Amino acid sequence: MRKMKNSIIKLTALFSITVMVLNSCGPNQNPPLVYFPDMYFPVAYDPLMKAEDAYSKHENEIPAFVRNDGATGLGPIDGTVSRNKDGVIEDSNDKALTPDQYNGGYDIAKTITNSPLDPKNFAKDIERGKGLYEKTCSACHGVGGNGQGPIVTSGAYSGVPAYADRDITVASVHYVMMNGRNAMGSYAGMLNAGDRWRVAMYVMNAFKKNAAAPANAAVATTATETPAVK
Repeated sequence: MRKMKNSIIKLTALFSITVMVLNSCGPNQNPPLVYFPDMYFPVAYDPLMKAEDAYSKHENEIPAFVRNDGATGLGPIDGTVSRNKDGVIEDSNDKALTPDQYNGGYDIAKTITNSPLDPKNFAKDIERGKGLYEKTCSACHGVGGNGQGPIVTSGAYSGVPAYADRDITVASVHYVMMNGRNAMGSYAGMLNAGDRWRVAMYVMNAFKKNAAAPANAAVATTATETPAVK
């Protein structure tokens, strides 16, 4: 009886080891079951792209995303107050523009040469705009604004023009950042209104040498201490 019991234990151990070896050395086409796969394999949503459920074949049916053509980057809900410490009032960019509406708005923007931000803060706004530009825009447009950022020089992307060759104004730069243009998407979901204007001001100040500064900017520049970019 004891021999039989020992034999059963040995056979069970041998069988267990055999199963483990076969599972570890076999093909991996059938991985083990994983609970909550999004915790193991997280999916980063692009706020400018159509959102889809990562582990389902059907499209995302969340009403807010459906109304925004699937994009997950949404603006403030109608009737609510957005965080806007700069007091910049602008039209909502949640509604799609027709080509005529877009082009008309761009043409109007090109006639505007001044930022709505307080000119007394010109130096601080330029300094913050520089930091935001280098973090947000230079990957494509280049630190020098020549359209030769690392994404372009790597060959992954092409056709980014140099700012010096463009007929632009501070408002047209802001308009493109808000609404996108050609292959460039909107950055309204990444930068608030005030910061978009700061980046546009920096672009004009750094790369368009003949750009007109806001009124009293020269006085504000000498009177205001430039803070570190947050």
